[in-house]
Amino acid sequence: MLFHLLFPMADQFPALNVFRYLTFRTGGAIITALIVSFMFGPVLINMLKSSQSNGQPIRSDGPEGHLLTKKGTPTMGGFLILLALSLATLLWADLTNHYVWIALGVTIGYGIIGFLDDNMKVTRQDSSGLSGKLKLLLQVAIALVAAFAIAGQLPPELTTTLAVPFLKNILLNLGWLFIVFEVFVVVGASNAVNLTDGLDGLAIVPVMIAAGVFALIAYLAGNSVFSSYLQIHHVPGAGELAVFLGALVGGGLGFLWFNAPPAKIFMGDTGSLSLGAALGVTSIITKHELVLAIVGGLFVLETVSVIVQVVSFKLTGKRVFAMAPLHHHFEKKGWAESTIVIRFWIIASILALIGLSTLKLR
Repeated sequence: MLFHLLFPMADQFPALNVFRYLTFRTGGAIITALIVSFMFGPVLINMLKSSQSNGQPIRSDGPEGHLLTKKGTPTMGGFLILLALSLATLLWADLTNHYVWIALGVTIGYGIIGFLDDNMKVTRQDSSGLSGKLKLLLQVAIALVAAFAIAGQLPPELTTTLAVPFLKNILLNLGWLFIVFEVFVVVGASNAVNLTDGLDGLAIVPVMIAAGVFALIAYLAGNSVFSSYLQIHHVPGAGELAVFLGALVGGGLGFLWFNAPPAKIFMGDTGSLSLGAALGVTSIITKHELVLAIVGGLFVLETVSVIVQVVSFKLTGKRVFAMAPLHHHFEKKGWAESTIVIRFWIIASILALIGLSTLKLR
């Protein structure tokens, strides 16, 4: 909005020329989202506390300590992130850019699915919300619409192709199976972040790290000079996603202020499903889907731990981990919650650096 209002006046007021720069508007989005979070955070927490007398239902089969330390904490805090993200994006992004609207639409759509799930859990005071089949169906439907929308915007040579990290000028043509792959990326990323969200601050920091990495990737992929120098595939218009992802980082920082141990609020599925979907859709637009598996390797690891646990128990009757997802395994092993969270943050940071290395090692 500010871009459309102020940049046209740059001829009369040269100082307004700064709105032309993505870096400036991305910084503005980060700060705006952070301010919005600080402004509305306390109000939202009080509202949710008053409407959720018992807070988020705690899994009876989860770590025993959670029934004592986390009981009564309100959920749906992801709404605060979505509010900050949406307002900051609308304020600072170029609203004629289709990629911005696709990313924002997918994020909000998955946030609504998460809200319905959280609301059902709170209403029933049961840790099970929407049925798994219904939730998956809704996720696939939104991802499918987004996949076709993205295909209609990408350059023809990138529409049905998959870029391979570390290899320059390599594009695997998947044909229309690429639509299926795109749906898998968005749905998979969404649920992977959802599985990771089990301890105070555990999911939001890796999400911010990944968002920061993809903000840089979007900026580079959208710039013909930088993309040519780095030998990554140029996606015209993708740079505007840096503003969107910057807003996500700012909103995440603001949420972390209230989610830091001991958490005053949980993001719930409202936050985890939407944030994972945001990472998934931006990786598709920037043609770095496989890089997301590296940068978001922590989320992949958590998901794999659940799959291994389920498969092992069904086939052999034995469990590989003391409890899944992986962070609960370490809780069962006696690790302090803060130790697990900080070490997982370190792992996420290392994986982000490895993911960034793919931009140069080609």
